[in-house]
Amino acid sequence: MGKTIGLTGSVATGKSTVSNLIQQAGIPLVDADVAARKVVEKGTDGLAEIVAYFGKDILLEDGTLNRAKLGEIIFQDKEKREKLNEITHPRVKDYMLNERERFFEAGEKVVFFDIPLLFESHLESLMDQIIVVWTTPETELKRLMERNNLTKEEALARINSQMGIDEKAKKADFVIDNNESLEKTQKQVLTFIERFVNNK
Repeated sequence: MGKTIGLTGSVATGKSTVSNLIQQAGIPLVDADVAARKVVEKGTDGLAEIVAYFGKDILLEDGTLNRAKLGEIIFQDKEKREKLNEITHPRVKDYMLNERERFFEAGEKVVFFDIPLLFESHLESLMDQIIVVWTTPETELKRLMERNNLTKEEALARINSQMGIDEKAKKADFVIDNNESLEKTQKQVLTFIERFVNNK
């Protein structure tokens, strides 16, 4: 059995940047966001269950999920957010474990799991190590407002729906400081790969 390394952060801390650098280094990575889209594609049990709970209004004209509309609903309603998680999380987990199995069977020694809500979903036990991509809360807020064109209140609502980034950093085996330049972030990613993936 190979090694599974969890990659997480908070919204707008730059996890995608780190994820891309890991893939560029040729290391397999299974992305929970990709998995989350796959398990609610048209024709899946996941989508059928979402429609049964949220109603047909949650679909676009072509019968696919209206993710923006669903997002608006769950950000404002904790109970509905928990229900959606109940439907999707077990399916996402199964999808990711199957992908990992495929990589290990193909001879890979290390697989990264990119999971935004790794701690919130209590998936630590699946990981051999966990990396957290960190920025200061101020940088996180600024980046999210700019990236998604949100007001300060809207951005804070999204940030506060997750565990705080400092709390996540305390639980990590390795923290990547993504508060400054891309170059500095790249160096930290390469250091991690050399030390923990290539065992040099």
